[in-house]
Amino acid sequence: MAQLPERTVPDLTGYLTHAGHVLETQLSAALAEIGLTLRMQCVLRHALEAERTQIQIAELSYMDKTTMVVTVDALEKAGYAERRPSATDRRARIIAVTDAGAEIAAAGQQIVDRVHADALEALASPQRKTFVDAVTTLVEGPLATPVTAQPVRRSRQRAG
Repeated sequence: MAQLPERTVPDLTGYLTHAGHVLETQLSAALAEIGLTLRMQCVLRHALEAERTQIQIAELSYMDKTTMVVTVDALEKAGYAERRPSATDRRARIIAVTDAGAEIAAAGQQIVDRVHADALEALASPQRKTFVDAVTTLVEGPLATPVTAQPVRRSRQRAG
């Protein structure tokens, strides 16, 4: 019987993936209480930070174009955002947050902060800053940019 290879370092991918998934489910459930999805909150936040196009916000939010369109449609239907022509590029359309959208985004941010604070409460007080600093160092350093995998080129097999 084949043996399982021995790990030489902790399964960082497994830990971070699991923690991220659980946090997302907790955030989604909490934001649903005010009628927002995690994606809606993310779009509102990025749109409030600066004048941005749908494409720019989609990139910042790790969303594909279709998901972004559906999310902005939902925000428009709820009266939280609208598509407007860009002041700097007439061909581009930006996502403008309405007053109601800014209010719900603020409420959403309070929820996000609460969920994150609850997660950090599991750590002893001195560990919290160390943990956040360490994760920030990874995210701003070696884990800042995804690697685009190149397809493997296989040589043609000859019929024969």
